[in-house]
Amino acid sequence: MKIAKEDVPVKINTPVAVARQKTEFGDATGYGKISGEYFTLKAGTDFSPLLEGLKDDKCQTPHWGFVIKGDITVEYTNKSQETVTTGDLFYWPPGHTVMVNNDSDIVLFSPQKEHTEVMDHILCKIEA
Repeated sequence: MKIAKEDVPVKINTPVAVARQKTEFGDATGYGKISGEYFTLKAGTDFSPLLEGLKDDKCQTPHWGFVIKGDITVEYTNKSQETVTTGDLFYWPPGHTVMVNNDSDIVLFSPQKEHTEVMDHILCKIEA
């Protein structure tokens, strides 16, 4: 699920502040602590080979995030794809991989334990 800033419903609109809110934007029930993550990714980066060995060879951690710049294509277990681009808020449910189309900076909020395990798996693949 992704949504451009302009499509997030305005909840508060005053001369000094505009607050937008998209409700029901994913579910973190049962995940515990969340980590905030900032990623700088180079064009052409494909996480698919680095996720091999995980369930379905995909990241099984949900992520909520924002694209500061760039664009990234996410592919889900069912082979469907979507592209997030500069200014998009997004939710990636468990069962995904990503390919970086252009140099990108993104912010992620992820369940800490689960995503640390995925990042440790990726580090092991890189070191091998």
